[in-house]
Amino acid sequence: MKNMDIFDLRILTTMQRDSSLSQRQIADQVGLSQNACWRRIQALQAAGILAGAQARVDLAALGLDLTVFVMIRTRHHARDWVDRFSRHVQSLPEVIDFNRIGGEWDYLLKIVTPGMAGYDRFYQRLIDGFEFDKVTGLFSMEQIFENRPADLNRLL
Repeated sequence: MKNMDIFDLRILTTMQRDSSLSQRQIADQVGLSQNACWRRIQALQAAGILAGAQARVDLAALGLDLTVFVMIRTRHHARDWVDRFSRHVQSLPEVIDFNRIGGEWDYLLKIVTPGMAGYDRFYQRLIDGFEFDKVTGLFSMEQIFENRPADLNRLL
C-alpha cells in the first residue's frame, strides 16, 4: 500500500495486540472516526497487509506442553522432492510453523506435542519415506514471549 500513514500503522499495531477489539474500540485508540477507521481497515485488507484474525490458544493447557524446533538438512533440492516434502510436512498436525531457511540448514519446523513420547511419534512420521543428511531437535525449556507484535513505528 503506497500511501500508508501513521493512522494505518496505529491500526495495524492495535490489531496486532488485540484483534478482538470492535471497530469502535480501534477507532477510539487510534484517534479516528469509526467510518474512517473502517475504510482504512478495508483498504489494508484489500492490499493484503491485514489478513484475518486469530485467537491465541494456551496449547500447554490442552496437553501440548512440549515445543520443539526441528532443523533439517538434506541433499535433495529438486522441485518435485521439495513439493512432496512440503505436502508431507503439511499433513503432520504437530507442525505449527514451517520455513525453508538459508545457511547450514535447509528447513526449520516448530512443532507442539504432548511430551517426549509425542515428539518421538512425530519424528518417526516425519522421517518416514524421506532421506535427510541430518535432523536435530531443539527443545524449548521456557517460552519467554510469543507472537510479539512487530514495531511498525520504525517504518515511518
